[in-house]
Amino acid sequence: MNSPRVRLSRRLVNLRDRLFDAGSLVRSERTPYEVIHEDGIVRLRWYRPLTESHIALGDDSLAVSRERHAVPLVLVSPLAVNMSIYDLFPERSLVRYLLARGFQLYLIDWGRPGPAQDHWQLSTYITGLMPALLERVRGHAGTRTLSLHGWSFGALFSYAYTAWSQDPDIRNLALIGAPCDYHDNGAIGRQYRGLSRVARRLGLRPHASSPRYWRSPGWLNSTLYKLVSPVASVRPYLELVSDLDDRERVAAHATNAAFLDDMVAYPGGVVQDIAQYLWMDNVLADGRLPVEGTPRCLPALAANVLAVAGTGDPVVTVSCTRALLRQIASEDQRLLEVPGGHMAILAGSKAPAQVWPAVADWLAERSR
Repeated sequence: MNSPRVRLSRRLVNLRDRLFDAGSLVRSERTPYEVIHEDGIVRLRWYRPLTESHIALGDDSLAVSRERHAVPLVLVSPLAVNMSIYDLFPERSLVRYLLARGFQLYLIDWGRPGPAQDHWQLSTYITGLMPALLERVRGHAGTRTLSLHGWSFGALFSYAYTAWSQDPDIRNLALIGAPCDYHDNGAIGRQYRGLSRVARRLGLRPHASSPRYWRSPGWLNSTLYKLVSPVASVRPYLELVSDLDDRERVAAHATNAAFLDDMVAYPGGVVQDIAQYLWMDNVLADGRLPVEGTPRCLPALAANVLAVAGTGDPVVTVSCTRALLRQIASEDQRLLEVPGGHMAILAGSKAPAQVWPAVADWLAERSR
């Protein structure tokens, strides 16, 4: 029986749980993994091979491959986000999908920086932490050859590390929403160009002050991310009102909100580097890295590169990403333009059909 009284009761229960017990509705981070290395707040995950024969994929299913690709895959996460984005729903989980496609899978979790990490800079991640973390992966996997999969700043870390280190054993780079030319980045890029002109005129240098003044807390990062696309941020709450009698939709809303409302702080030193090297000096567009004292090394990057750019992404536009491919020496390089915004091209509802298979196929061909 589905009488108006029953529907009202169900809606009230779902509303109560969404408001006061949202944690019980969240469906993310259900794929088993082991932490195989810790360095302070940083953790390296290894995802165990799947035991089931099929996994859910949207409304369909995917057979789990029993063959393992020879080249392990490392997910290099960005800053500011929590790791649930990689394992958002059991039926829309990037890590489960990649495991089912036969990849040996690792993930770098940068943790939650507190005030004690405010001195951390972009170089802390690129030249300080990544070399040791990748050595740990190699020791665990028993091979030196690796592929890196980076989204957003994780993509920047992936290609910057590879260019800086000249690591010959990084075979493939799958870069999702990879920033490069910050001044050729749509409406936001125009703001960066204006900031650069003003800063030069006034002689402003972010590094002249203490990094603790530049810290960007998690709540601020969540707010700024939502302001980039305010309509898209408000729409789920409007839809929730009409979907309250559907427990699955309420759970989906709680899961997405748990990700967007729980963003992580940027260390102050990182924000200083972003402002100086990326927004003002736009060093990546000139083939340089946002690391003081490094030579112009992007033109020496020779790994295979797949760059995925969202045609509706206001955070990292297609042109911002395309600039990277003009800088590097890779003979095997491709720009894949797909519909969607910055988060959608990694883990949106259409990503399992429009993005994941293309990336997995590209990597599989080069992981023998």
